Amino acid sequence: MSVNVKKVKKNAYRITKVRGKTALRVRIPGGHMEAKHFAILQEIAEKFGDGGVHLTTRQGFELSGIDYDKIPEVNKMVAPIIEDLELNIGVEIANPENGYPAAGTRNVSACIGNRVCQIANDNTTRIAQNIEKAIFPNHYHFKIAVTGCPNDCIKAHMQDFGIICTTEPQYDESRCISCEACVKNCRIRVTEALTMENRKVKRDHRRCLGCGECVLKCPTLAMTRSTEKRYRMVIMGRTGKKNPRLARTFLRWVDEDTIIKVIKNAYEYVDRYIDRSLPKEHVGYIVDRTGYEVFKKEVLEGVNLPEGADVAEYIDFGGYKYERDAFLDKQ
Repeated sequence: MSVNVKKVKKNAYRITKVRGKTALRVRIPGGHMEAKHFAILQEIAEKFGDGGVHLTTRQGFELSGIDYDKIPEVNKMVAPIIEDLELNIGVEIANPENGYPAAGTRNVSACIGNRVCQIANDNTTRIAQNIEKAIFPNHYHFKIAVTGCPNDCIKAHMQDFGIICTTEPQYDESRCISCEACVKNCRIRVTEALTMENRKVKRDHRRCLGCGECVLKCPTLAMTRSTEKRYRMVIMGRTGKKNPRLARTFLRWVDEDTIIKVIKNAYEYVDRYIDRSLPKEHVGYIVDRTGYEVFKKEVLEGVNLPEGADVAEYIDFGGYKYERDAFLDKQ
């Protein structure tokens, strides 16, 4: 049968190596869904696919072995998942029975967050769903992830936009017994942001990652998490064949509104500067081409940074390039 490749891809189906067969990509914003939806995935896989379900690195599912002419039936079957995971969080999709309306922007992934993890500083699923609501559907290729603390279990440093949940520790001197548990832990495991002066804890704001380790170590609750939620945004991490690199810090101590506004502005930036002579262009390569200063100006347009927020003056992205690899000169 004749296949409109572009239409199929935008409907969240993969062009596979098996002639006549495709694979459906199912989005799970924030990596969390109700167990009842597994029954739908199982039925699709067994009735229309090859019986297998692949869990992707982006916390979605791929159901392979589907005939192209079965796409309309599969879309109707996956509609309840779209309604629950997309429409119920505020994503605008006109008719979920037609399946997903876009696939360029990948599933917004998240670690398990403070719903379960005692180390995490915030509910990562909620943040991921709020980002999903703001950006999906969209055809531009973006990868976004949210991690509950600087341990970065979700690998936020390998995303176009990585959101790291932080906390500004609140210190109550009256509760402090000068045990130095927080100071020693920060020196050994974090960044040596804490020191003791006159038997009281002093925090270096510039060194502090907002990890909350001091809060966890304090036996008297002299250290507590801040009530105001704050985040660090790292940008333009990537793997791939051209200049793989870890993301670098762009914003520190910002709020959720700032995070979402910056990401939305980034879509407008891409729309403005993308090279339309190419089949597609990754956002990181656009930043490389236009320069960090242009990117910074564009994405901070109309953004009201909260008090105490920091913006990187410059970023040396680093990474490495295969064409400069040391082994290339060896015969």
